[in-house]
Amino acid sequence: MGKVIEMFGINVFNDEVMRQRLPRETYQALHRTIDNGRRLDPQVASVVANAMKDWALEHGATHYTHWFQPLNSVTAEKHDAFLSPLSGGRIINDFSGKELVRGEADASSLPSGGLRSTFEARGYTAWDPTSYAFIKEHTLCIPTAYCSYSGEALDKKTPLLRSMEAVNRQAVRILKLFGRNDATRVTPSVGPEQEYFLVDKKLYEQRSDLIFAGRTLFGAMAPKGQELGDHFFGTIKPRVQAFMSELNKELWKLGVLAKTEHNETAPSQHEMAPIYSTVNIACDHNQLTMEIMKKVADRHGLYCLLNEKPFEGVNGSGKHNNWSLTTNTGYNLLEPGDSPYDSAQFLLFLMSVIKAVDENQDLLRASVASAGNDHRLGGFEAPPAIISIFLGDELTEILESIEKGTAYSGREKTEMTVGVHMLPKFPKDTTDRNRTSPFAFTGNKFEFRMLGSSASISAANVVLNTIVAESLRQFADELEKAENFQEALHDLIVRTIRAHKRIIFNGNNYSPEWVDEAAARGLLKLDSTVDALPCYTDEKNIRLFSTHGVLSENELRSRRDIGLDAFAKMTGIEAKTMLMMARRQILPAVLKYTGEIAAAGNHILQFGQHLPHTAADELVERLCRGCDALNQCIERLSGSLEGQPADGEPLERARYMHDSVMPEMAALRKVADELESITDRKAWPFPTYDQLLFTT
Repeated sequence: MGKVIEMFGINVFNDEVMRQRLPRETYQALHRTIDNGRRLDPQVASVVANAMKDWALEHGATHYTHWFQPLNSVTAEKHDAFLSPLSGGRIINDFSGKELVRGEADASSLPSGGLRSTFEARGYTAWDPTSYAFIKEHTLCIPTAYCSYSGEALDKKTPLLRSMEAVNRQAVRILKLFGRNDATRVTPSVGPEQEYFLVDKKLYEQRSDLIFAGRTLFGAMAPKGQELGDHFFGTIKPRVQAFMSELNKELWKLGVLAKTEHNETAPSQHEMAPIYSTVNIACDHNQLTMEIMKKVADRHGLYCLLNEKPFEGVNGSGKHNNWSLTTNTGYNLLEPGDSPYDSAQFLLFLMSVIKAVDENQDLLRASVASAGNDHRLGGFEAPPAIISIFLGDELTEILESIEKGTAYSGREKTEMTVGVHMLPKFPKDTTDRNRTSPFAFTGNKFEFRMLGSSASISAANVVLNTIVAESLRQFADELEKAENFQEALHDLIVRTIRAHKRIIFNGNNYSPEWVDEAAARGLLKLDSTVDALPCYTDEKNIRLFSTHGVLSENELRSRRDIGLDAFAKMTGIEAKTMLMMARRQILPAVLKYTGEIAAAGNHILQFGQHLPHTAADELVERLCRGCDALNQCIERLSGSLEGQPADGEPLERARYMHDSVMPEMAALRKVADELESITDRKAWPFPTYDQLLFTT
């Protein structure tokens, strides 16, 4: 443990390093910017830049980069050396406050959703001092926001910071009503659990679908999958344990609070869970985690698959987003309290989330929409594409008692009146967990389970922060005008329970009956990305994000179009990869194998075995029928691709790929997988599921 403490954060320009290296006045001025959102003084930036440069050089850095998160869910960086020329051909190491605070990046080559034209190339990166700089492979990485020349957000970080400020403003208003004047700032905290698969790198390199699409587009299920439940929490294999050990060390050096590691449900599937951080830092750290996972896996002869559904027939991978609100005094606002006021305050914040989720099911679904996640959601190992909230039996019963004004049937036999009688003590774990719920209360936080494993957590948290901010705004507007706060609070909570209890469901979200019940309740069922993303530009949602200054109408439209465009392009890449593999690998291999079996059958006949119908004849017939069917599917898929709209709107192109191309892809896969099941494994042209899933 001592070694862990010594290595933790050694590559991070964190608060301890700043306290040691910055003059006291500079350190305090920087903290005023970080803690209170004040404008950064250029002179302070210059002092910080010089200290940061000296620290980075001492740690072996030769370059610096403004590390940012464009709208393609990965990270971007352009490296510049710490060099400045002097006369006589000499150089010095230099890094100014201006270079720290602002950089310039090409804004036409990265996704902009129409915010930038090809000829409008200028974009800016701006230092985010709330997220620590770090060193990665001899480069000082400075977390930054990324915007266009005209000021629109072209990244994931900017709206996240805006949404954090939005929920802070409204939460502080509520706390003042409860007399909590010591709490001057409220910050969303998040702990994102990261699921992933590890496969042998040599096998990965033999599959074009894994290389181009990140998931298997063909593959018959192996005889064994996850039926026995023997992989989940099972003994970690030495090769995987070596990967996990190095991963932990690399993440700890970068200040990532990696804590939990274990085998997940599917074979070759695993999970890493960190300790909670503020949502901005958690987002940065999760992006780093995904990058480091791939690099460490490569050093161990493995490949890390982050696609949401890399293998048909076994569980896919998600990212559970554990979200709560915390004051600057260290109080979790979703922690049930002991006193009447604490309990009433908890209930009001709980109601704000319930109301927000019910009124904005569409936005939450859109925030996790992607081509990969569409294959996972509703697949009986992940939440369905229907939003609901799990509260647990006890808390649900408490809300019902408050709504009806009746005595709670639990340990306290008092009439449930908010703020007058103390709520029954509500320990964290009085009810079971519900892993089928997309949005579950787990004692002092909400676990949003619909995020895909490859996605940035930013979009989901932007939505979550903003919709809760709107609920709190409406609550504060009403309660600030109340003549009797206690009565108004009680009435507000009762009305909110009655208006939004339809979103609460503690049962099995996987059951077919829930789909029917959800429809009867009026809950949305947005099965695909094509159904979900257009809601970003619904009038109510434009008004919501504009009201809180999180995203403008143009910024929302850009995110809608980028998502739809990515869906169409990814589906096109997958379809073309399937055609390539089917034409160049599967069909030739099966035809060759068919010829070998036919020759073997003829050899039997030459030795006088004049049987009317041999096993070889039967197999040859099945293979021939399969090859004919495969060829027909190839032609149909090829034709559907050729018919796609060339210059249509993003929604039109995405809808066409979903409705016309994907069914042909499914048909081609079905035939190919049937052929795999009757073809000699040695003749099959690429590694199969049993090899991919059981060789790490």
